[in-house]
Amino acid sequence: MPVPVPELGSYNFVAETKEDLPWADLITLDFSLYGTPEGNQQLAKTLIKAVREDGFFYVKNFNISQERVNRQFAIGKQLYETPLEEKLKYVPQGLDEGAFNGYVPAGRRILDPVSGLRDRVEVYNIPKFNGDFKHQHPEAVQQHLPEIEEFARSLHTEVLDPLHTILAIALGLPEDYLKNIHKYEVKSEDHLRYMKYSKFSPEENQKLNGLWGRGHTDLGTFTLLFRQPVAALQIRNHTTGEWSWVKPQDGTLTVNTCDALSFLTAGYVKSTVHRVAVPPKDQQHVDRLGLLYFSRPNNDVELKTIKESPVLREQGFVENEFEKSGNPVPTMETWTFAKQKWQRTKNVARGDKKFENAQILPGWNEKVYA
Repeated sequence: MPVPVPELGSYNFVAETKEDLPWADLITLDFSLYGTPEGNQQLAKTLIKAVREDGFFYVKNFNISQERVNRQFAIGKQLYETPLEEKLKYVPQGLDEGAFNGYVPAGRRILDPVSGLRDRVEVYNIPKFNGDFKHQHPEAVQQHLPEIEEFARSLHTEVLDPLHTILAIALGLPEDYLKNIHKYEVKSEDHLRYMKYSKFSPEENQKLNGLWGRGHTDLGTFTLLFRQPVAALQIRNHTTGEWSWVKPQDGTLTVNTCDALSFLTAGYVKSTVHRVAVPPKDQQHVDRLGLLYFSRPNNDVELKTIKESPVLREQGFVENEFEKSGNPVPTMETWTFAKQKWQRTKNVARGDKKFENAQILPGWNEKVYA
């Protein structure tokens, strides 16, 4: 049964842009097909095409109501209306070493080295509710914690478990193979995120060369992004290298593939490069609030190529970058904190090549994209 919910103001989404942007033509997975052998096979064919060609795709009919989603946006809005001095009490210890659960304040990155203009991105991450993590949050979050837990757990049962099952089928693996390395009750660094991009003035946006955040990949398995109408997300085509905008679609989740999945499949499933652009002019006057969920394998999983997949063997995807180089293959926990430490580096200026191509583990150098 749904948990009782405290009073919460409604969340009003801004109007979509009227600009004619080069939108990405993404595949949609319809989860109303999920649950029968025929439906699962059909979804597996659709999913493998999506993750091989674009790396981003939509999911619809995933059994979580828009009302529940809207309430999460309202919680996020309420959170960011909390005074800064209160939010700063929840900055994680060890933030500079890769810790990430809790509040990450804006201004850690220098976006324009000439003027010193810094980022305006605030992040609040909420870890799993499986007993491995403490849950001490600002009142705006704490008073809604049972509802947030229910929502986060439903993302596993209604979205991630089906995705893992469908992908396992597509790779010729037992249906529970990927679910078994993404168990909710086993420790992993999954988290729900409320993310706020505060607006810049037109003059400031001109200094940013069209970008609020440069191209990067996510470190886990799948990232789930809930529809919000401020256009800013862009993806890089695997083949052409061209950038296109991701259009907000009613009643859908946007999903992208990430680093861990690329390692486990030796690059058969690519980690998708994406970035955050300056919104179109008719949306530059508003802040951008995001609701996301980051899925990651369990901490003890070694990120070595899945040898049991006949599809990977037949296609010649048998070694990832660590295996090819002869360097130790990291566990998911090691990989997570190595990349998070790099991502959280403070006072880095855009264009700093030493940072942008830093070696974060033996056998792996990171990369920032234009």
